[in-house]
Amino acid sequence: MALHAPVLVLKDSLKRESGAKVHKGNIQAAKAVSDIIRTTLGPRSMLKMLLDASGGIVVTNDGNAILREIDIAHPAAKSMIELSRTQDEEVGDGTTSVIILAGEMLHVAEAFIEKNYHPTVICRAYTRALEDALAVLDKIAMPVDVNDRVAMLGLVKSSIGTKFTGQFGDLIADLAIDATTTAGVDLGQGMREVDIKKYIKVEKIPGGQLEDSKVLKGVMFNKDVVAPGKMKRKIVNPRIILLDCPVEYKKGENQTNAELMKEEDWQLLLELEEEYIKNLCAQILKFKPDLVVTEKGLSDLAIHYLSKAGVSAIRRLRKTDNNRIAKACGAVIVNRPEELQESDVGTRAGLFEVKKIGDEYFSSIIDCQDPKACTVLLRGASKDVLNEVERNLQDAMSVARNILKNPKLLPGGGAAELTVSATLKQKSSSVEGVEKWPYEAAALAFEAIPRTLLQNCGLNVIRMMTQLQGKHANGENPWVGIDGRSGDIVDMKERKIWDSYSVKAQTFKTAIESACMLLRIDDIVSGIKKKQAPGGGGPKQPQIETEGDADTEQMIPE
Repeated sequence: MALHAPVLVLKDSLKRESGAKVHKGNIQAAKAVSDIIRTTLGPRSMLKMLLDASGGIVVTNDGNAILREIDIAHPAAKSMIELSRTQDEEVGDGTTSVIILAGEMLHVAEAFIEKNYHPTVICRAYTRALEDALAVLDKIAMPVDVNDRVAMLGLVKSSIGTKFTGQFGDLIADLAIDATTTAGVDLGQGMREVDIKKYIKVEKIPGGQLEDSKVLKGVMFNKDVVAPGKMKRKIVNPRIILLDCPVEYKKGENQTNAELMKEEDWQLLLELEEEYIKNLCAQILKFKPDLVVTEKGLSDLAIHYLSKAGVSAIRRLRKTDNNRIAKACGAVIVNRPEELQESDVGTRAGLFEVKKIGDEYFSSIIDCQDPKACTVLLRGASKDVLNEVERNLQDAMSVARNILKNPKLLPGGGAAELTVSATLKQKSSSVEGVEKWPYEAAALAFEAIPRTLLQNCGLNVIRMMTQLQGKHANGENPWVGIDGRSGDIVDMKERKIWDSYSVKAQTFKTAIESACMLLRIDDIVSGIKKKQAPGGGGPKQPQIETEGDADTEQMIPE
């Protein structure tokens, strides 16, 4: 009976890897991903050039933007990429650090896996290290006054100093702070909420210099008035009415047939249509607006009535833009002209103007009193430059938003990580049992960030790290770190190199939690086929194309 056939549990098509092999594979994949973007950390960082499928070029050093463009086969590497995406959505900055930290955490775990440590032991140690690390962050964080413009500038600048626009000084930081303070909404209890996506619009117009970029106290959009010759293109203190219904004759929903017996009936029909539009316009003009904006169409007749009354009109505006105008000038978007009230008219705008920039017309509603929405106007040499500037601006605005939400500061330049690392090293002696070693390793892993900073500055890594560790080991000044520009070891307070608390905390949490998750995987089963539909029968024969129908299916695009 010893020689019975082996039992087949899994189908032939399934591949199953388990045990140490999987751990090794996952760790290597994670390390590969973190190596891709390791060089983009810090002010002396390199740029990556990516060619996307349609042949467009992206040049950037934003960790998230790079990983978003890369196609990756390995499942563990995919989950690493998710990290930088969540980091980008949550706090908007620190996308590179998250990946590097997670990669390093897995890298130090590799040694323990080889010594047959159980992954859960390592995970337990890591979670403990995370709790202690966050406690350290709380201890060294220092509060910041949101209304102190200089402190805010320093903060946003240090986030942006690592980006392409860092070389333009305060330019982008100023834009970001202006935009976020304008569009912020007070929730009470000192909390401010800023909805960057909805109420801050970035309008990129190639041409001009970067220095011409500015934040408009209002809204700007790529439209001209409907009848440029007849309507005014500049109105001071306009009364604005926003509609989201067409100002034209209502057509039947589906086909409507009308039989006309007499010649005069046709005349009557036309008169009715004209009468309808005349009434619509009269209802709107009752409120003496200077500017009517609608999201839908405006008929020729309506244009005639409006321009006769000296009202400028803009049609077919995007819904999002309309919302922004409403926020900026205090108007209410009305769905039916019959329901207009005096309170719906926006009067807080200072100026409506149509300007020609480059070869397109842009309408702007600006100089609003206390606008709750704004437009950032970016000018620059080429599209690529503008795209990169916009990405930097998004990051800067997120940082400004985080500080408004949680006004606490941490030292930048690897100082926070070094402090955490030094504290954890001291604490590791009090950790009982087997968890001690992975805990110590986690402490070492935090040093990946200052180490990478040093590498990117092109310094002698070992010597500088030893100096830094010495300075932090006795814990006298937790604010000592690397100035990424010059590569000196300095006090971060003096150089104004700061990080926002929410970004750092989120970075640590995301990195360690995901490292734990990847360590816990011990089996990868791949090749799972979709269930075949019942009655689908066996696999179909591959169809052979004859010459005749080779091209009919999909025409080859020119």
